[in-house]
Amino acid sequence: MKIGILSDSHLKSDYTKEVIDFLKEVNSEYLIHAGDLCIEKNLQLLEDSKLKYIAVFGNNDRNLLDLSSKYNIKQEPYYFQIKEIKFKLMHLPYYLSPDSDVVIFGHTHMFEQEYKNKTLFVNPGEVCAREKPLIECVQLEINENEYIISRYYKKINEKDFKKEEYIYER
Repeated sequence: MKIGILSDSHLKSDYTKEVIDFLKEVNSEYLIHAGDLCIEKNLQLLEDSKLKYIAVFGNNDRNLLDLSSKYNIKQEPYYFQIKEIKFKLMHLPYYLSPDSDVVIFGHTHMFEQEYKNKTLFVNPGEVCAREKPLIECVQLEINENEYIISRYYKKINEKDFKKEEYIYER
């Protein structure tokens, strides 16, 4: 199972589209957005991807609250399951307890990954390239006995994404 993860799009719908298109190219089956979409256009891009997706409201998403019946966007922390894997999704890193198999968060605009006490923690970094000149996302591949985290990033003026990979035994 391959899951595309992104966060902190802010007002950069062009970068958000680029990341979603890229995550589809690398065969992601699902998309998870960890908040701060900021504009409806970014929610529409998730919807238009034709992939199953889930998003949570970030601290800059108050203007999107009325859209929760139109798009698959939830209050944080949001718990859900894909196949047998339990997820907890949030924007703010306030609920980093190991009560799920995978904990996904955003807000810091920094890529983070850690596997601790059988819980995988992932922050995909930022789509918006606000804190650094990088557009970032993650693909999480979940196999029977391992997690593979592929961090993708590129400078805003570059064409191709670079890749770093982290593998953990489940």
